[in-house]
Amino acid sequence: MNGASNQEEALRNYKFMLKELIDRRPSGTRLRIAKSTGTHKSFISQILNSNYRVPLPVQHVPTLMRVCVFSLEEKERFLNLYARAHPDQANRLFGEKHRTPDSIVIAMPEFADPEIRKQVEDTIEAAAKNIIALAQALEGKRKEMAS
Repeated sequence: MNGASNQEEALRNYKFMLKELIDRRPSGTRLRIAKSTGTHKSFISQILNSNYRVPLPVQHVPTLMRVCVFSLEEKERFLNLYARAHPDQANRLFGEKHRTPDSIVIAMPEFADPEIRKQVEDTIEAAAKNIIALAQALEGKRKEMAS
């Protein structure tokens, strides 16, 4: 089995597990997930259907686990399956223990309004870029002075 096949199998595995877990939750869970993630119920259905290649976006993983109230065992099993399917997303999922030296992770509260969350994320990103640019300029000036 090649890498792409392994990744597709991992995708199917976490989707199957997710669907199974959500099917055991009270009715209306899919709608609550959709509202909490700022998506549509049909999108949630696509994420849960192992016949579709539509992945669960990494930014929705914490919200989904909160809305569905995963047990510790369910959470651990799901996160392992998700990380196998999306290894490039491990940093965002697991934070510090998978963090690269040139990245940071900032914990965000769960906002009820996805528009507000997006505005906060954009503001943090813009501020971080400005701070980095200022620090790089300062570093450049120090190097000039040292020469």
